[in-house]
Amino acid sequence: MALLPLPSLPLSLPAAALALAALAAFLLVLICVIAHVTAKTMPHEDAECRKGSAPNLHDPATRELSVVVPSYNEENRLPLMMDEALDYLEKRQKQDPSFTYEVIVVNDGSKDQTAKVAKEYCKKYGSDKVRVISLEKNRGKGGAVRTGVFSSRGKTILMADADGATKFADIEKVEEGLKNLQPWPEGMAISCGSRAHLEKDSIAKRSYFRTLLMYGFHFLVWFLCVKEIRDTQCGFKLLTRQAALQTFSNLHIERWAFDVELLYIAQRLKIPIAEVAVNWTEIEG
Repeated sequence: MALLPLPSLPLSLPAAALALAALAAFLLVLICVIAHVTAKTMPHEDAECRKGSAPNLHDPATRELSVVVPSYNEENRLPLMMDEALDYLEKRQKQDPSFTYEVIVVNDGSKDQTAKVAKEYCKKYGSDKVRVISLEKNRGKGGAVRTGVFSSRGKTILMADADGATKFADIEKVEEGLKNLQPWPEGMAISCGSRAHLEKDSIAKRSYFRTLLMYGFHFLVWFLCVKEIRDTQCGFKLLTRQAALQTFSNLHIERWAFDVELLYIAQRLKIPIAEVAVNWTEIEG
């Protein structure tokens, strides 16, 4: 007599968490393998890296600072971030005329009016200070940041999120972290903003399941990839020009966890990395 098939049962909560953790482990192992191989190779040029009339990371720096802002459907949140950043940068330039900067907004295939909003700042501050790069298709945050970095003119390059969750004036903290790493080997160093000091407060507002996943992710990142940085995901990172060239030339991940690969590559290349506490507020949206 044939046995009737048992009805499929939904995964229990612990089993679902285990499955997600296993998937995350697989992805991180894959990142390690890719980064381990590519970190030993010389940077390669692709279509977006070729030298030409447009600014290029391979060329000598002509600005003190480049700020790269990856933006996907950020028409509502981008103005707050841009107003705060440009107000700070303009005041700093007035205090020190030798300080030059540029803000590069990378419109990552947005379906809203992100590009239009960003271009208003070009009109207000001039295209020499604010530039907009629009990607026809969404590439993900890592791909957008990489595009902006390779178009940068700054001696140092700052990654900053479009939501303005990190106070822009905290750039002085990550700059100090970068200075404290001197002398930079071959001109390379990275300073990462960190929210690790806020972890206890954030845990109190999260569900048990999200907290479990967070700790699981942190453990896997520490065990498999990056051991010295507690917060790999904060979008406020400052790189020297040479460090940006070496790391982003070898970067493959363009979406989730690109920060992990970036820092893993930096460690493989023995680039010194600082982690600096910054002010951070969760922004709705």
